[in-house]
Amino acid sequence: MFSLLKNATYRNLFLAQVIALLGTGFATIALGLLAFELAEENAGLILGTALSIKMIAYVFLSPIGTSLIRHLPRKKALIALDVIRAGVALILPFVSEVWHIFVLIFLLQATSACFTPLFQATLPDVLPDEEQYTKALSLSRLAYDLENILSPSLAALILLFTSWHSLFLGTTVGFIFSALLVLQASLPVAESNAGAPQRRFLDKVTRGIRFYLATPRLKGLLAMNIAVTAAGAMVFINTVVIVQGELGLSEQTTATTMISFGCGSMFAAFATPWLLKRLSERTIMLMAATMLVAGLIITSTIETLKGIMIIWCVLGAGYSFIQTPSGRLLNRSAHKEDKPDLFAAQFSLSHGCWLIAYPLAGYLGATYGIAVTFQIFAGIALASILLALLVWPKESTAEMEHSHDDLPPEHPHLKDKHKTHTHTYVIDDLHHHWPK
Repeated sequence: MFSLLKNATYRNLFLAQVIALLGTGFATIALGLLAFELAEENAGLILGTALSIKMIAYVFLSPIGTSLIRHLPRKKALIALDVIRAGVALILPFVSEVWHIFVLIFLLQATSACFTPLFQATLPDVLPDEEQYTKALSLSRLAYDLENILSPSLAALILLFTSWHSLFLGTTVGFIFSALLVLQASLPVAESNAGAPQRRFLDKVTRGIRFYLATPRLKGLLAMNIAVTAAGAMVFINTVVIVQGELGLSEQTTATTMISFGCGSMFAAFATPWLLKRLSERTIMLMAATMLVAGLIITSTIETLKGIMIIWCVLGAGYSFIQTPSGRLLNRSAHKEDKPDLFAAQFSLSHGCWLIAYPLAGYLGATYGIAVTFQIFAGIALASILLALLVWPKESTAEMEHSHDDLPPEHPHLKDKHKTHTHTYVIDDLHHHWPK
């Protein structure tokens, strides 16, 4: 897996991702400290609003931003977005009003909502070999998991010697280094827009989501996203409630329990490339979703820390077994020029699931109790499996026979003027519906 780092372009992109993630982790911690300084007892309300702003930006601005920048040179676009993020992080320590935080967080997350899908869509073009790309997806998953462990640890070390303001400086430095690494990478050139049909703005914004929802494997992926958020929301929202509220243990134990979830996720990230040589993405994801359902049901009956940590490890593995291969499905479902739109659709729709799951997990847990809430979310995850089975049939081949009754015989897409032909099928401007 780590042999991929011999590829200079990928190495620069991977290091850019790792450094930017560390910077983002610093910003999350510093934001909590800033909120406490400005509002003290209302700090939780500020953080909750800031996280809501983040999710709203991710859900609604990702398709819009991607439609605006999709034909710009990728390197320049990624660098510009990193520079904007660095500038916002540099300003954050100097805010004096709560509304300043909300404005700057919105700007920071809006640029991230544009940066992340474009970055993700670039990787399969840098690594066209599917096996190498699969390993890159695993490394990306590992980077996210390690960030959850390293960022708090490094932030605690930094705070021993300086104030929390320096954490925002660390965020700025992270984004600047990310921009410099992207600058050194040799990125593929985006497809030219010359000769492409002129589209209305709304058509450009909804393009990725329309293509996504017309592709059976991606409708199945969306169902799997529901299972992921059902399990993830319960872990991220209610771990502290279980460990400190119900078991009466310490904050350190809460952190250790979350590390168990991360360890399960990292194990799955390592195992995914090996499994994908033997099983399809569909099989792995459905098995993983079943793990999530079982884990959620069992958690509603467990009353010991050891049991919780074991199940958290299982939930982390199921979470990663679904998340890691998703890029392969997206890459397989679009032409090169349409990949940014499709990755933006995945980014938007998946975060839409989180936007619903987070408050639902908190509300149901507080209203009906943790055990009942785990059973409800197990039911949601089970429903997502049934939905995936319904909308995502097994695929025997990428090539499909189909007809083009809407095209004239002389259209360049038609070979030998035959309106019925066979080729690798993806949804695009000429193929609006999946063949039956």
